Amino acid sequence: MFGNRKLLRCEERGTGYDLDQYKIMDEAGIRYPKQFKNPKDINSFAIVKVLEKERGFERANFLVKDYKEYLFKKQRGLERHDFTEEKLEKSVIEEFILGVQVNFNFFYSPITKKLELLGTDTRRQTNFESIYRLSDPFQKEYQESNGKISYEEASHVAVTVLESMLESAFELGEKFVKATQKLSTPGVVGPFGLQSMIIPGPPKKEIIVFDVSPRMPGSPGISATPYSKYLFGESLSMGERVAMEIKLAIEKNQLNKITT
Repeated sequence: MFGNRKLLRCEERGTGYDLDQYKIMDEAGIRYPKQFKNPKDINSFAIVKVLEKERGFERANFLVKDYKEYLFKKQRGLERHDFTEEKLEKSVIEEFILGVQVNFNFFYSPITKKLELLGTDTRRQTNFESIYRLSDPFQKEYQESNGKISYEEASHVAVTVLESMLESAFELGEKFVKATQKLSTPGVVGPFGLQSMIIPGPPKKEIIVFDVSPRMPGSPGISATPYSKYLFGESLSMGERVAMEIKLAIEKNQLNKITT
C-alpha cells in the first residue's frame, strides 16, 4: 500500500486506538481546540462531535454553551434517533473556534525528504450553510421548532490564504511529519491534511488544527489553487503527485520507502 497504513486509524475518534490524532499533535506541539473530558466542565461555547446512529461515518454534531444545554440537546438527539448513548459516550467535546476554516493539503516525500503544500480548500455543509445565513430571529425560530442542524459535508471550495500565513502552515506541517516519524515508523508518507481554523490576533493571526487527515484529501479542487504550480510549473492533482512519487521510487529502486 502506498503510504503509512498504520496512520489511517488515528483519524477517527473514540476507537480506542493507541495512536490517535491528539497524541500526534501533542507530540508535535500543534495547538488544537481545548477539550472538555466531562460535559459538566463545559463553560464556554463548545461543539459535541458525535457519530450518527444510522450512518457511522457521518456526524450528528451539536453546539452547546453549558451543561444544562448539553443535557437538553442530548435528550432531544436521542429522541430523534440522531445518535445513540454509546456513540455519545465516545464523542469528543471541543471548544468551538471562531475563525476562517482552511484545509492545508500537504505531501511529504520520504525520497526527497521535502514537504510540499499542494493546495488549500474549505468545506460547505448541507443545511448549516443556509441556517447561518438566516437573521438571528429566524435562526431561533427554526431551532425552537425542533429544526435539525446538519454538518454533513456537501462540497469543497478551493481557497487561497495570505502569503504571510504560509510560513506558519509549513511549520505545522513539518512538526506533524516529525511527530509521525517518531510515533509511527516510517511516519507520514505522501498526502495528509491539516484541517484548520485561522483565528485573529493580537498579537497575530494563528492557525489552530481541529482535525487531521493522514490520507488523500477529499477535495479534487485543490489543483485550482496555485501552490503546486509554484513547485512544478503546472497545477497537479494529489493523484498525479502520488503517481510521480511512485515513478520516482521505481527509478531509484526505493519502493520500500513509500509503501507499508
